[in-house]
Amino acid sequence: MAEGWAKALKKDMIETWSAGIEKHGLNPLAVKVMAEAGVDISQQESNVIDELPIKEFDWVITLCGHADETCPFFPGKRIYKGFDDPPKLAADATSDEEKLVHYRRVRDEIREFIISLPDSLSVS
Repeated sequence: MAEGWAKALKKDMIETWSAGIEKHGLNPLAVKVMAEAGVDISQQESNVIDELPIKEFDWVITLCGHADETCPFFPGKRIYKGFDDPPKLAADATSDEEKLVHYRRVRDEIREFIISLPDSLSVS
């Protein structure tokens, strides 16, 4: 979702690359809630860091605790901005609509964070 928001809202300011430490595939509920907000992420891919075409970045932003704890070293600046994991939040939901509530909340929180970029970047 963060990649989709960054490309939709900041494409003229930020060159966005997205990857995780594990491949999970594209989550259909994330695709759905982003489409509701007018952002099509259906063609994005679940990539791992080794698959990125470049290896040097001005900033590396990790968005979940597991990634922050296990992210490999990258030269440059790195910040952590934690967001709840929608699949974990939705694990006990009994319907897709109940699950989507969690995805929508996190989608909107990520959107606000992306809007704040690059002003919210600070050297740690």
